Amino acid sequence: MTAPFREAVIDLDAISDNVRHFRKLTGVEVIGVVKANAYGHGAAAAAVAALAGGATRLGVAEISEALELRRSGITAPIVAWLHAPGERFEQAAAQSIEVGISSFDQLEAAAIVASVDHPVGVHLKLETGLSRNGIAPADWRRVLAEAARLERIGRLRIVGLFSHLSNTSVEDDREALAKFEEGVAAAASFGIHPEIRHIAATAAAIDLPEMRLDAVRIGIGLYGLSPFDDRSSAELGLRPAMTLRGAIAAVRRVPAGSGVSYGYDHRTDRPTTLVLVPLGYADGVPRQASGRLPVSIGGRRFTNVGRIAMDQFVVDVGDHPVSVGDEVVLFGDPTLGVPSAAEWGNAAGTINYEIVTRIGQRVHRRSA
Repeated sequence: MTAPFREAVIDLDAISDNVRHFRKLTGVEVIGVVKANAYGHGAAAAAVAALAGGATRLGVAEISEALELRRSGITAPIVAWLHAPGERFEQAAAQSIEVGISSFDQLEAAAIVASVDHPVGVHLKLETGLSRNGIAPADWRRVLAEAARLERIGRLRIVGLFSHLSNTSVEDDREALAKFEEGVAAAASFGIHPEIRHIAATAAAIDLPEMRLDAVRIGIGLYGLSPFDDRSSAELGLRPAMTLRGAIAAVRRVPAGSGVSYGYDHRTDRPTTLVLVPLGYADGVPRQASGRLPVSIGGRRFTNVGRIAMDQFVVDVGDHPVSVGDEVVLFGDPTLGVPSAAEWGNAAGTINYEIVTRIGQRVHRRSA
């Protein structure tokens, strides 16, 4: 049977099982992070799978991502936390999307579109050392006082207080948690008692129990990938959800000394068989991994040769018998003997997060 030309197979049961694993591990609520098209896995399908596994809320970066989930029929709570300058929250309010608040201006913008009958749900983000978005400590009291007033008059519902860790070291993360707890205490002094406090993403949810608080935001772990360099998915009890695969588009027997792909960075050192795989950097295959990218063909592992092009790359299979249409597994679950997204990340000098998230739109996503 001829394999699909290019396809990402998404194991939705793996996503559900990964959520169940985190619920059991942490004992708190799981916020399933499905931003950036669910790290390349397909946001709507991944969101449904996460909720089926017991996630209580979904997390996205932008309101537009949350609106797309609403259009797909998802009614669960969604929080969006990264907003453009001057963002207005009418659509978020109309669709009951919770918004992350990182400044006094954003707080005012949320209050403007709220009503007593329909208060806007907000999560106040406290800056605790990452130096990105979040309410600066110097502004905490001003923002918290106004947030408390707006909640008292029914304009806002303060759903959460949250922050983000750097994952630099245990000491750095504990320092951030201590700063966050100062902010929580300051909020309480104004009468703010949120439904949930959340600061841990996947890494801290696994390694630092004191960071779990009321909820954990699970992103990379949702998709069965490890956030650590020294532990695999299997060692963490997770199952990778994405398998990227394609079909051999051409087979060519060449003599020794044959140049391969642009620039002839590689020349064959013996008579050999080259196969063409129809995925390239337009599909998310990292060009910087040229000459180092592992794949699996017919149950055997090979490494690409020559430069990865926009639409294709070449693999030297030696004398291994192959045919046009044979399946090529680019990466997937390494317990099945195929390369992992982490191996691809190592080959490209990046991380598994980027590998799965960058998979392009030409690659058909199929749920399994």
